Order: sequence, then structure tokens, then C-alpha cells
Amino acid sequence: MTAPVGRFAPTPSGRMHLGNVFAALIAWLSVKSRDGHLVLRMEDLDTQRTSEEFAEVLRDDLRWLGLTWDLETAPQSARSGVYDRYFEQLRDLELLYPCYCTRSQLHNVNAPHLSDGTYVYPGTCRNLSNPPAGRKPAWRVKVPDRVWTLEDLGQGHFSQNLVTDCGDFVVRRADGCYVYQLAVVVDDGEAGVTEVVRGLDLLGSAPRQMYLQELFGFPHPEYGHVPMLLAPDGRRLSKRDRDLDLGELRKRLTPEALIGKLARAAGLMDRDCPISAAELAKEFTWDKLQGEAIYLNEI
Repeated sequence: MTAPVGRFAPTPSGRMHLGNVFAALIAWLSVKSRDGHLVLRMEDLDTQRTSEEFAEVLRDDLRWLGLTWDLETAPQSARSGVYDRYFEQLRDLELLYPCYCTRSQLHNVNAPHLSDGTYVYPGTCRNLSNPPAGRKPAWRVKVPDRVWTLEDLGQGHFSQNLVTDCGDFVVRRADGCYVYQLAVVVDDGEAGVTEVVRGLDLLGSAPRQMYLQELFGFPHPEYGHVPMLLAPDGRRLSKRDRDLDLGELRKRLTPEALIGKLARAAGLMDRDCPISAAELAKEFTWDKLQGEAIYLNEI
């Protein structure tokens, strides 16, 4: 059996909070429990919010936790030329079209929306014959009327029809910046990633990425979406709120103590006791982790 290649791809826009740490820990445990390799990649497409200073802090925090990596690939901010080539592949396939819709139009109450409030793009600009003058367009990729399915390591069976659950989606913004969906598919595909572990909030992105993977000729990786860590009042942890900031946690906990508390909260251990990432990897299984949310009563 070939050893898996996983990845951790943080956004260097601030100090990791405990939700980021948890996703990194599970990604590391999943591949290391099977003698696999981990790729580190900085997802810094938004250069206004990210910096190399934050990236170095992230690296230091990961080393402190014992979550070492086998390879660090180039950050996304250095790969626009690579993304250009794949964008042109989509153009050659006649799957791209310019979109002039404004943010307010996209969120209009009359547009189709899913139960979680996200909009389904209705194809407004797909056959537009008279584009507005003086406005730069975003670029969307046409999606097929097809159901995409995956057996997620953390969440089980998941399926989505891109036409009814998403619509044609943006791959390049009006300012010329490539979006997450295209960049992550190219980055993972070129790095040979075979396993993508990340937060449950990104589960809905998987079918879009599977579609692009097929168009670009990349194999589908295995997906594992981990439960969200929630504060006792049900709030999602956020960098903006500085909830359980790793800088603060490092002042009062050892790496082993922090990992032990996370492992106990997630059901990976039946007791709260210090443990290293390397030791925890010896007993890691996805079966212990399935679920949608983990409430942190005390860290």
C-alpha cells in the first residue's frame, strides 16, 4: 500500500487559534499513523491580509506542537503564472465566461439560496450578449448537471449536484486574483497530495474541486473533514475574536498538555493526560472522530 501524502495549508493572516491547531493535528495524525508524508503550504492569495511574518509564526507554532512537515511548497502568492496555465486550459475547453454580477446582485433575496443562506448562481451572465462597459469581469466555469459523491473519512457519505447546489462558480476574481477553488486543486495536484484533511466548513467545496481535478487530469484525493471546534456558547472559534490564541496557550500549557486536551475533547483518548503527537499517532483512527462539532468546555 502506497504511503499517503497529506497537507496542511494555513492562511498566514494571524496567530492560529485552537480550531486551526486541531485541523493541523488531525491532518498530521492521519498521514503519520500510516507512515505517510505531510506537505506544508501557505495559502496567501489575499496578500493584503497575509505576510511572511505570520507564516514564520505559523511554522514556529507547528514545530512547538511537534507537527513537523516533510516538504514546504511555494506559497500561493508566488504561483500566479502556474494558475494562468490552468485557467487557459479551461478557456480552451470553452468552459469559461465573464461575469459582471455585483455582490448585491448575488445576494439578492430573489436569487436562489440554500438552507445555510449561501446563494446558488443562476447563470445570469452565462449567455450575456451585451456586457456592461467599463467594468472588469470575474470569470466563472460552467458546471455540468451531475451528482458528485464522496465517502468522507470524517463525515461519511456526501453528495452534491453542482447545478442545483452551487451553480457556475468563480475561478478568477475581477481584480485578476485566482480564487481558492482553482488554486487549491492545482497546488494539491502538482504536489501529489492523496489526502485532504481540513475543517467541516469546507466540505461543500469538495465537489467543485473534484470537478476541476477531472478537468485538469488530477486524481481525486481522499477527503477527511474534521468536526468544528466550538466555544461553550456554540460560537465558532475565530482569529478575529482571538479565541484560544496559540500565543496565549503557549504561556500556560506544554505541547503535550494541549494535545492531550484536544485528544480527549475529540474522543481520541478516554482521559485528559499529556501526550505527544508522535505517541497519539500510534492509536489514531478516524472512527473515533466522526461528528459535526466538538464543544470545548475547558482548555
